[in-house]
Amino acid sequence: MKRKTGSFQKKLLRYFILFTAVIFTVLWLLQTVFLQRFYDGMIVRNTVSAADSIESQFGNPRIADVIDEISRKNSLVVYVTDAEGNPLYSSDEFRKMQEKQTERENRAGRVFRDDRPHYRELPENFSEFLQALRASETGTAELRTDDLYVYGKVVTFGGADAVLYLGATLGAVGSAARIIRTQLLWVTLLSVAAGFVLAWFLSRSFAKPISQLNEKAKRLSENQQDAPFAEGFCTELDELNRTLDRTAGKLRQNREFQNEFLANVSHDLRTPLTMIKGYAEMIRDISREDAQQCAADVAVIVEESDRLTALVNEILEYSELQMTDKELITEAVDLSEIVTSVTDSFENLYAKDGFTFARSIAAGIQIHGNASRLQRAVYNLLDNAVRHAGEDKWIGVTLRSDGQTAAAEISDHGSGIAPDDIGHIWEKYYTNRQRRGKGVSGLGLAIVRQTVTMQGGRCEVTSEPDKGSTFRIILPVST
Repeated sequence: MKRKTGSFQKKLLRYFILFTAVIFTVLWLLQTVFLQRFYDGMIVRNTVSAADSIESQFGNPRIADVIDEISRKNSLVVYVTDAEGNPLYSSDEFRKMQEKQTERENRAGRVFRDDRPHYRELPENFSEFLQALRASETGTAELRTDDLYVYGKVVTFGGADAVLYLGATLGAVGSAARIIRTQLLWVTLLSVAAGFVLAWFLSRSFAKPISQLNEKAKRLSENQQDAPFAEGFCTELDELNRTLDRTAGKLRQNREFQNEFLANVSHDLRTPLTMIKGYAEMIRDISREDAQQCAADVAVIVEESDRLTALVNEILEYSELQMTDKELITEAVDLSEIVTSVTDSFENLYAKDGFTFARSIAAGIQIHGNASRLQRAVYNLLDNAVRHAGEDKWIGVTLRSDGQTAAAEISDHGSGIAPDDIGHIWEKYYTNRQRRGKGVSGLGLAIVRQTVTMQGGRCEVTSEPDKGSTFRIILPVST
């Protein structure tokens, strides 16, 4: 069963909404369910830390001000008593406010009430706390209820043992939590609404370049013009767009190659096929009884078959060079040996027809390349020279090196190349010279140039009409 999928924009919108829901769920849990627990834990840690701070300041002559300040900042009730529980000093978060009020009343001429108590009364749970402290082996004790946390320890005050008592309220967060819930509800509603609008715009922004690439890929598959794409949204999509552009370029190149193949090679394919069919019909209908004429007709069929085979081989070879995306495998190659070997093969084949191969091949020239491809390139140049040799049937083969490059030259004394043709002689299917009866497909020299270029070299040609031509391939020498 095919799984149902949604558009990228809808999926991104759903994921963004889900993300928002998770964030606000966690926020609600932290601000409501776990708020009291966090608050109580913080109060306990602050109370213990305040007790340690007060104890460390008992030698300070301004200890009273220190206790008042710590009590005010941490909302604590602080008592310092002797070992029997008699108050020595007390403070709470309102003590400073009371002192300031008394000072204002004195300045206003009001009667100062001398009966105002200097210390708060001990809390109801002090006896319980003192009992727990005396029973403690660590010199510290704590009491805890739903609404109150008490912590204290045995200290030295004025050279004698004393008791430090600190109390803090735990349930004060309840009213604050109700306020936070109300505020959080409004924040959540407004944030979800704003988040939905933002998610919609973001999903559209993300989906737009992907839709453009999708349209571009569709047009690419239909051989249409490229769709526009504005780069700059993100690196990955920009790289994908460039990949599609490279793919489109390769497809256009392949289509051009196919069109050129049909336009330029169809005549060369049709001619030998027509000849083969025509002479086969002649043998069937006319010359089969005449042994001499039949042999001549068969020879034409064989010649045209060889021509057709050579044409197909060249087409396949050039197609392989054009279509491959793999890097050519190269290795250390003895170019002298390759040129000598190919020249020997041609001399053995054409010496009986009166061809002369004049050699000047330097020994031991090493290059870095592909031996089989280089052998084919030299073969094509020699084949081209044989097919366009002059009446003297002379072919010159030269290989030399200047230490940086190696140059292989194949020369002939043929009719040469017209000046208008020299600039096109290395192009594929350029068959003006071949169509005069001596060529195959017009791919031989194109294969040479493609092969040499892939191996870091270049091709050159010099020619004079009615005097001959020299084809040259130049390759870097191994260092």
